[in-house]
Amino acid sequence: MYIAIAGNIGSGKTSLAEILARRCGARLLEENVNNPYLNDFYEDMGRWSFNLQVSFLESRVRQALENFGHGEDIVQDRTVYEDAHIFADNLHDMGLLGARDFETYMQIFGLVSHLVPKPDLLIYLKASVPTLISQIRKRGRPYEMSICESYLARLNDKYERWIGEIYDGAVVVIDMNREDFLLDSSVVDRLMERITEVKSKLP
Repeated sequence: MYIAIAGNIGSGKTSLAEILARRCGARLLEENVNNPYLNDFYEDMGRWSFNLQVSFLESRVRQALENFGHGEDIVQDRTVYEDAHIFADNLHDMGLLGARDFETYMQIFGLVSHLVPKPDLLIYLKASVPTLISQIRKRGRPYEMSICESYLARLNDKYERWIGEIYDGAVVVIDMNREDFLLDSSVVDRLMERITEVKSKLP
């Protein structure tokens, strides 16, 4: 079974992925936050947006090629779809990723995204901007300290559209403003019930 955790920066994806991987006895695929362009990107988004997005895409596809197809249950922190439909699309809308670069990126995405299996269950962590800011400050990653609220708000809008209008797989939405799985273990218990239900219907 392939479970993917989706959500904005600071929504709690990594923490939930770790918890579910332990509960399910699954292989954990962590997001590679050591992207060599991250620091440069947050200093000058327009200059480094294309480099950042291509690097993330390469990392995500490489991770899939190395880890899928071995018969193991998988829990993944962030999906390849978010790279394109959330982050690249948002950078394009903001004028930080030019039309030519965006078109080239989406062509590359179209060529390689089929190499990554579609999740059997997508868990979307929905969170307001104040909740995201609080979590970002709490974990204290230096390169995230300069993220502005308007950028997070735009990403939230992209996530809502993607979940509501574009993504066509099985989805569970966790509202992190009301259901903090770190403070309330029953949230994880309910997720495990849903995971068990979905897994029972797989071929």
